[in-house]
Amino acid sequence: MQIEKTALPGVLVLVPRRFGDDRGFFSESWNRRLLHEAGVDLPEFVQDNHSLSLVSGTLRGLHFQAPPHAQGKLVRCGRGRLFDVAVDIRKGSPTYGQWVGAELSFQNGRQLWIPPGFLHGFLTREPETEILYKCTDHYAPDCDGAVAWDSIGIDWGLEGRPILSAKDAEAPALNEFDSPFTYEGPFDYEARL
Repeated sequence: MQIEKTALPGVLVLVPRRFGDDRGFFSESWNRRLLHEAGVDLPEFVQDNHSLSLVSGTLRGLHFQAPPHAQGKLVRCGRGRLFDVAVDIRKGSPTYGQWVGAELSFQNGRQLWIPPGFLHGFLTREPETEILYKCTDHYAPDCDGAVAWDSIGIDWGLEGRPILSAKDAEAPALNEFDSPFTYEGPFDYEARL
């Protein structure tokens, strides 16, 4: 598995190997042992989610789940293509409010690891795009939150307005948001990569 650092410490792009022939391909999308051998020990995953967006230009986010049920997410695209984004919202972090984005698609097989303490959002770039992600904590509606998608300066590569849920359309701006997360230093695996 190929592991790429991003401009935000802790956020990683993982690219599993694909073994293909004239029938298609096989890939291990998640392998704890391979990551451990590479120096990356992610928390245990307890829930898998699968989402379908029918229309290109659908934007979901920017979402988080607060402590004590903060979630890390390993995100991949099962069909179609999307622009996936992580934003650091840990108070006191040297990268607070900064973002990174990666194109995830069925074709490229890339995945984005987003640790707890980061917002997550994505914009679909093709119709009928599926997103699959592993989570480190169970969904807890009382800890669920959002920040406005257009309050951080993210270059979504979007012309016009995205398709939003009511929750996302009404989310507060980052400068009106009191983050429940605090920076606790670098991630252990960053030093080993």
